[in-house]
Amino acid sequence: MEKILTLLDGSAYSESVCHHTAWIAQKLNAGVEAMHVLGRREGAVSTDLSGALGLGARSALLAELSTLDEQRAKLAQAKGHAILEDARAILEKNGIPNVNLRLRKGDLLEAVRELEGDICAITIGKRGEAAGFASGHLGSNLERIVRTSKVPVFVASREFRPISKVLVAYDGSASAKVAIERMSASPVFADLDVCVLSVAQDKARAQSTADEAVAKLQAAQITALPRVATGEPEDVLEKLVAEEGFDLLVMGAYGHSRIRSLIIGSTTTAMIQSVKIPVLLYR
Repeated sequence: MEKILTLLDGSAYSESVCHHTAWIAQKLNAGVEAMHVLGRREGAVSTDLSGALGLGARSALLAELSTLDEQRAKLAQAKGHAILEDARAILEKNGIPNVNLRLRKGDLLEAVRELEGDICAITIGKRGEAAGFASGHLGSNLERIVRTSKVPVFVASREFRPISKVLVAYDGSASAKVAIERMSASPVFADLDVCVLSVAQDKARAQSTADEAVAKLQAAQITALPRVATGEPEDVLEKLVAEEGFDLLVMGAYGHSRIRSLIIGSTTTAMIQSVKIPVLLYR
């Protein structure tokens, strides 16, 4: 059975991540590995005792700080278990009985690499626990995952809604072609309406590029139509998503045109945070 790795941190995005994960898992008949990772420093407190403390006072303070460290570590673990149990409840309520919970400590990427050979996709929220305080920034863990993952990454929006209308940003690059190939072979897209968008100054070339992708999708019995536009890719994508009711944006993680900068470099942040829908990234 295929498995989806869902990364959870207890943020406002976590519930949406679970609902989106359940939707994908049902389509793929896949199990779910739900993971919460405690950072190496999680629960740590400052133990800087420099200054004019006497030996006895310093020893007493060290003992007190050590007790606080233990208490905070236990609280962090209890919180992690609670996040995972909540995730299991949401997933099971959505019809996903095969859910494995994993609480890990250390570096997130190292924890993900341990499972990468056994998973077919990763789901993660757009922002982390500090989302309410840093709404203009993507979660740092998301950016790290996107840059290093070898499997598709589904970036969940804050609110879940059923997905029926998909916009594909297609530039003919290697990762964009991989996206189309994976979509063609995936039951996830079998009953969805897909629009393939090519953005270029040369409309004839853009049309040819979009038609190429649409032909492959249609050959796989996926409902797909081509579309072309001129302008800045990020502006065009944002406008279409906002005005035409798309539920999911699909992109190759790397391109050979301006769309490349949507994932590598600062514009990734601008693109993913500007659209209010999930983004699926293929490598």
